[in-house]
Amino acid sequence: MRLFVAIALPAAAAGELDSAVAPLRLAWPELRWTGRDAWHLTLAFLGEVDEDLTGKLGDRLQRAAARHSRLSLSLGGAGAFPTAARARVLWTGIRGDRRGLAALAASVAAGARRAGVPPTQEGRRYEPHLTLARCRAPADVQTLVATLGGFEGTPWMAGEIYLIRSRLQDQPRYETLGAWPMLASAPGRPA
Repeated sequence: MRLFVAIALPAAAAGELDSAVAPLRLAWPELRWTGRDAWHLTLAFLGEVDEDLTGKLGDRLQRAAARHSRLSLSLGGAGAFPTAARARVLWTGIRGDRRGLAALAASVAAGARRAGVPPTQEGRRYEPHLTLARCRAPADVQTLVATLGGFEGTPWMAGEIYLIRSRLQDQPRYETLGAWPMLASAPGRPA
């Protein structure tokens, strides 16, 4: 099974982003735009995983989530990988508690490793983002990055992590295999 661990995007945040992106989809039909149903904040991409390991993985992800407080996050700005002049991926950024988000991603990766499922991006710095579009060939998306640069979404509280199965087809299909809550408040603080 092809798996990843992510934070879901609330409907209100997805609606704001969709309103900002909708006119750009029409103006840039050569890009492969992701839709609301595919929007998530990846914490760790695990790649192909033996189904027998999912129980052990779930236990480790539950422990990882329980070690971290909810996170105040928002969407904002834009960028591209590797660069806006020769982009393969157009994205919007993640703002808010990025330090807490990076710590959560590290815990998820460590838990996956202990379950025998090391993330495929091991050794790379965690770059929180939400993919908006992919380019079949490197494309100059500097205009898009500038247009979306001023986008500022409303903050929300992320309180769960999800283990998601991805089925690759013309459009990826996602199936949630498990969800685990994060702490309601920081340790030592009232909920």
